[in-house]
Amino acid sequence: MTSIVTLTVNPAIDYSAETDQVVPALEIRTRRERFDPGGGGINVARVVHALGGRVRAIYAIGGLTGPVFEGLFARTGVPSRVVTIAGDTRIAHTVRELSTGHEFRFTPEGPTLSLAECEALFQAVVAEPGDWLVLSGSLAPGVPAEFYARIIHAVRPRGTRVALDTSGAALYHALEAGVDLVKPNKRELEHLLGRRAPTPAEEEALARELAASGRAGIVALSLGRRGAVLASGNLLWRVAAPEVPTASTIGAGDSFVGAMVLKLARGEPVEKAFLFGMAAGAAAAITPGTELCRPADVEWLYGELLQRAGAPSAGSA
Repeated sequence: MTSIVTLTVNPAIDYSAETDQVVPALEIRTRRERFDPGGGGINVARVVHALGGRVRAIYAIGGLTGPVFEGLFARTGVPSRVVTIAGDTRIAHTVRELSTGHEFRFTPEGPTLSLAECEALFQAVVAEPGDWLVLSGSLAPGVPAEFYARIIHAVRPRGTRVALDTSGAALYHALEAGVDLVKPNKRELEHLLGRRAPTPAEEEALARELAASGRAGIVALSLGRRGAVLASGNLLWRVAAPEVPTASTIGAGDSFVGAMVLKLARGEPVEKAFLFGMAAGAAAAITPGTELCRPADVEWLYGELLQRAGAPSAGSA
């Protein structure tokens, strides 16, 4: 079976809860508290594992909160390779306000990594073979913006395919190194290419432009409730999102990436991998708090998408 490796430079203990109303300066009582190991690559690994794929997660943790994270991650059953750092692993906090449906997310910047810790993380990734490497999530303070790009240059010569889901300078530099799959959202793609895309046609034009630039073989532009756009070679395809009740959008993008990479790693056509990713993203929206997609929901929504969307021909738009 094909193996997938994920990297999480800046993982987090994800705490989620809900309350009736968020009111300033008052004690706000919450319920349905939940703790999960989080961060982009961590979530991707959890999804791949839940969907039956073979995956290993590489991540950096440390300080007083590091053992808590490790205990939470051990419950997932996902194989891992840990790089120990001095700083405290961050704790991210999300509260859902039931009266409005709004989510309030508080995301710390995370611990500062030393150059020696960055190098240890780099060496851990290079030493872990895999057919696919998923670079997902933000870089912690102290990590050079070119860090992902350096990893790509190290693993691509041995045939490893790379999927990327990040933002800012890390996204720019990694794309300059070249990746096989990138999943930006609209804001990230607009910032990357330097212009706005106020219409669907302009969104598709940006996705096609990035795919044609040679920096990414496959572009999966996620548009939230409006679905997603796939651009690869001569293929341009917009698919509407499944209509599902939204409990929380946390982890939806990571679920998309994990499911799509899993299908690609198994040799499935890019169109089917794209729909499977969309199904996983929608399935994650059904679950509360920091819970990710459930396999049964993914398969159900994937079947719905296959029936509704069919498969485009090359050059379709």
